[in-house]
Amino acid sequence: MSRRIIVIGAGAAGMMAAGQAAALGAQVLLLERNSRPGRKLMITGKGRCNVTNACTLLNELMDFIPTNGRFLYSAFSRMMPYDVIDFFETAGVSMKIERGNRVFPESDKAVDVVDALDKFCKQNGVKRHEERVVALLQEDGFVAGVKCESGNTYQADAVVVATGGMSYPLTGSTGDGYTLAKQAGHNIVDPKPSLVPLETQENWVKEAQGLALKNVRLTVFDAEKYNEVYTDFGEMLFTHFGVSGPIVLSASAHLSDIKKDRYQLLIDLKPALSHEQLDARILRDFAEMPNKALANALAKLLPKSLIPIIVRLSEIPSDLRVNQITRDDRQALGALIKSLPLTVTGKRPIEEAIVTTGGVNVAQVNPKTMESKLLNGLYFAGEVLDVDAYTGGFNLQIAFATGNLAGTSAASE
Repeated sequence: MSRRIIVIGAGAAGMMAAGQAAALGAQVLLLERNSRPGRKLMITGKGRCNVTNACTLLNELMDFIPTNGRFLYSAFSRMMPYDVIDFFETAGVSMKIERGNRVFPESDKAVDVVDALDKFCKQNGVKRHEERVVALLQEDGFVAGVKCESGNTYQADAVVVATGGMSYPLTGSTGDGYTLAKQAGHNIVDPKPSLVPLETQENWVKEAQGLALKNVRLTVFDAEKYNEVYTDFGEMLFTHFGVSGPIVLSASAHLSDIKKDRYQLLIDLKPALSHEQLDARILRDFAEMPNKALANALAKLLPKSLIPIIVRLSEIPSDLRVNQITRDDRQALGALIKSLPLTVTGKRPIEEAIVTTGGVNVAQVNPKTMESKLLNGLYFAGEVLDVDAYTGGFNLQIAFATGNLAGTSAASE
């Protein structure tokens, strides 16, 4: 008789686990509180879904996972990024690789990824019910099934918890998995936002609200330890509270114990130019319009909404003609453009985070199977675990790999 497996959560990890277990001959019931699967997947990558990162080496992949990367060795060994790409292309979703080795569907539509996973489940006979699980059923140290909010109970030989973390609660990630894990005796590492926008002290960000910068370099400096903790090149966005965008989200994963004036963000608006090259560029622009006010002379160099901010921060009188600007003032202006400072005051709420750091303590989970060390037949996959990574497709790679391993293990016991 085939094993009866319940998978809780129809996200990336849950659908991969359910489809894989069913493909190995198990009877699989997928329980999802939403009417549609993959709600969070639909909004990832601005609706384009960055499914993985095209790293080819396991050690290279580990460099992008700051939290409990070693725990993932077995999962990744069974499903590397090229395996994820092959999975979707075999399912009829062509993939493309963009800057930073980010992998997207060629269609730029997250719905194609969700549909492929849904089809994978259906073709292998997975049944899906719209239910919210509230309790695990246990018998003599083994999981025996689940109880749902509706009052329904379902029996099983194994249960896979793949409910996500606490980010984007409107998609169903409200921390239910932590409650279930605690019922089995698991410790939960305090969930906190990771990959989240940052709030800043300076009010001028409100003037630049909505401005997206491309091809800039962001550096995070820790004034307490007096060292650089992160640097990256790419896109960012000014908001009414501070900054967001890909390189800011990645930077946020490096910021812990945020205190007053501890972390400073330094934005290089012209990373392709050295200080000397930028000075020569400014001189050239000034030479073309010697009688213009400084603000007008910067029109070719900077985005319009940033110009009054840069002029004000430079402390050069805004009505001063460029032929009156001294060499020292010009070089100070260049230094500001190469290192525009912002002071971090905090992270945005966990509800706005792309992923959650924290979750089920991985010391209580077998990394070779994803099975609980405390309750036989209970498995975990995806963001519910205390693992997280930087932006660029790495978090979905974790979801697919742990889901694949959990589903395989549950069906093979």
